[in-house]
Amino acid sequence: MTNNGKLRRIALEEAFSLPGMGSEVGRMVGNPHYRAEAVERWNRRLTDFTEFRIPDMDAHGIDVQVLSLTAPGIQAERDTATAIANARTANDFLAATIEAHPTRFAGLAALPLQDPAAARAELDRAIGELGLNGALVNGHTFGQYLDEKQFRPVWERLEELRVPLYLHPGAPPQDDWQVFRGHPYLKGPTFGWAAETAAHALRLIYAGVFDDFPGATLVLGHMGEFLPFQKARLDARYEFMTLRLGKRPSEYLESNVMITTTGVCSAEALTGAIAAVGADNIMFGVDYPFERTDVAVRFLDGAPICAADRAKIAHRNAERVLKL
Repeated sequence: MTNNGKLRRIALEEAFSLPGMGSEVGRMVGNPHYRAEAVERWNRRLTDFTEFRIPDMDAHGIDVQVLSLTAPGIQAERDTATAIANARTANDFLAATIEAHPTRFAGLAALPLQDPAAARAELDRAIGELGLNGALVNGHTFGQYLDEKQFRPVWERLEELRVPLYLHPGAPPQDDWQVFRGHPYLKGPTFGWAAETAAHALRLIYAGVFDDFPGATLVLGHMGEFLPFQKARLDARYEFMTLRLGKRPSEYLESNVMITTTGVCSAEALTGAIAAVGADNIMFGVDYPFERTDVAVRFLDGAPICAADRAKIAHRNAERVLKL
């Protein structure tokens, strides 16, 4: 709560783009399965900060948006040198935007994982020089996943800096799931992205990333991409595996994973997530401009949870994890 008793709200996973980056959003999340006017509306708001964005925040009681480069972001760039340059450009732009509105915006850095050493260097620069609050990666990088050996130095630096990595869906697909054939609208944000991102997160757990870097924090959007509700199933199957981890799979969902509410404005899902992973591991998000701020705020304000948990989810956890 603020000093005047008003609930402070910090929203994560709030997207932006800039010329040359994020311009594929219509193809990635909409065309041809979303209405043209919706895609046009999203694109207009992705590049805006003052005409639409801050007034929308003011109208619905969002104190801070934590900005991140929209999908597919740097992960869609095939040329390594261009990826490195674009990450620097995006992060410089983000830092300048925050500097212009320091009480309204924070930010998650883009990383050029095409070159893990460059990604680690850019993480250092983004946190140490630009003052950003963590990093966000849009899925795999041309079929390379974050559990792979070459990314261990990035995880090492994330742990040392004590900043989170937000694993967001949105990288261009590397394969064709037969189950989606004839039903392409099931790909992307309707279902496919959640399944892909959950599997990516499980790769990190089962590959021992959090055994190697127990202080590292992963953030998953969309109420945890199904995973809070799979804890019992994960542990039941792990009991019979030859693979051995430092803890049961479900325990990493409490010790190393934070989730956000983005795009899942469901009281039933929220209360289930609190029961599964605890209110200390949940943060609020809107997923602006792809979701409606008013719907997200009404959902959080009306959820049947105690005032202490509401405050944790609305702002306190984000303040702690992002050092806001």
